[in-house]
Amino acid sequence: MTQAISKIVILGGGTAGWMAAATLNRFLAKQQKTEICVVESTQVGTVGVGEATLPGIRDFNNYLGIDEVDFIRKTRATFKLGIEFKDWNKLGKSFFHPFSSYGAPINNIEFHQHFRKLQLSGENLALEDYALAAAMAKRGRFAQPHPKPPSPLADYHYAFHFDAVLYAGYLKQLSTSRGVKHFDDLVVGVEQHPDTGFIEKVQLKSGQTLEADLFIDCSGFRGLLIEETLKTGYEDWSHWLACNSAVAVQTELSTPPNSFTKTQALGCGWQWNIPLQSRMGNGYVYSDQFISDEQATNTLLNNVAGAALTSPKVLKFTTGRRNKFWNKNCVALGLASGFLEPLESTSISMIQTGLLRLMKFFPHNGFNHAEQAEANRVAQNEAERIRDFLILHYKASQRDDTVFWRQMNSMTIPESLSHKIEVFKSKGYLVKYEEESFQDASWLTMYNGFDIQSTHYDPAADFVRDDQLATHFRQMKTSIENAAEAAMEHQKFINKHCASDL
Repeated sequence: MTQAISKIVILGGGTAGWMAAATLNRFLAKQQKTEICVVESTQVGTVGVGEATLPGIRDFNNYLGIDEVDFIRKTRATFKLGIEFKDWNKLGKSFFHPFSSYGAPINNIEFHQHFRKLQLSGENLALEDYALAAAMAKRGRFAQPHPKPPSPLADYHYAFHFDAVLYAGYLKQLSTSRGVKHFDDLVVGVEQHPDTGFIEKVQLKSGQTLEADLFIDCSGFRGLLIEETLKTGYEDWSHWLACNSAVAVQTELSTPPNSFTKTQALGCGWQWNIPLQSRMGNGYVYSDQFISDEQATNTLLNNVAGAALTSPKVLKFTTGRRNKFWNKNCVALGLASGFLEPLESTSISMIQTGLLRLMKFFPHNGFNHAEQAEANRVAQNEAERIRDFLILHYKASQRDDTVFWRQMNSMTIPESLSHKIEVFKSKGYLVKYEEESFQDASWLTMYNGFDIQSTHYDPAADFVRDDQLATHFRQMKTSIENAAEAAMEHQKFINKHCASDL
């Protein structure tokens, strides 16, 4: 195909479909006249449990011109400063993954190198004491960061917990008001070009036929276009990430919502607690090789606070990715492109990065094989980097109280992850590959939380005497504590600025 893209069909609504519609509508608004259609059926349910996000969601909303307060109110959102991990390394032990760096560099040497130097000299230090986001979360506080932080210690980010169904509806209203067409219908047939194999049209149950130059597959795990039609193939990662099931339930709020996501490792997986303004989202991600769906459901219901508002919903999945993110004239987004369990809230973030890739290599004047190959290469690297980060949560755990955790401890991990760990163990150097979704502070959080420590530190840290360094660390800790104490309680902040009236 060499002609310009004049029509796009997005198969599937939900978060992925309407994020795609809103983004492409905004992207193409001034460049060319392109018709965008979304086909979704009210007869087909959405997964709708991905309610925790990463800070990049704010950039996405800003790109679309969304008012943050309006968005928060209409999706019943709360704020998220990071993720708490309970019982992951050892029973009874917790650590926090904040959306911020730790401390501040000293003499252009990374903070964590000085931190390790003091540890090895005998100082009893807690890494979380040097991250403002962690300090606020611990105290149940929240404040929006200053746009130009006066100090590295005051620099942090935030994301949201929100109702994914309401968010999809919010984007749907936005998109259709800007000209996106919506069809409430089922796709019952797909026609391809006999020579190229490109998708030419989809047939709807109503009898209507939709032709397009570009198709976006947001049809969920099924992958109606990317897999059932184009036979793209799937790379299975379940030998590293064994959890293949989840049961989710919504409950009443029993306490004011936290400004962070809670995760707790259980006998055969882990549980999440995601607070919204109106309710709590709960789920148990597990391997059905070690526990039945019924047992997992009972475990979850016994572990939640507050009365259930919905019936438990069981989901099945295979962790991995499609062999191609972009095949012929079809781009897969969301669950249609693959699945990495929601442990670090990457699902919505990967929809965003998928859309960024599509916009970067958009086929304005036809499909370019080299550009598609590059988009697929980048997508593969991104997925593998996230995969490795998730594997670390399981492999590094010291739990051996169940067969599940013993299997996780003993598994062989990818060389890309093994290399990172071994380099860090030497002098605390943080290896960074291309397309890393999680930066140095996140990897440092995991190494510290799972007691992976370096034997030595960067010798350049020796230019500061231990006593001077200890004094400097005390001052940093005090500054962070004072700033956290000055922040407003999370619930009071919501009540004052953005309480939902839904």
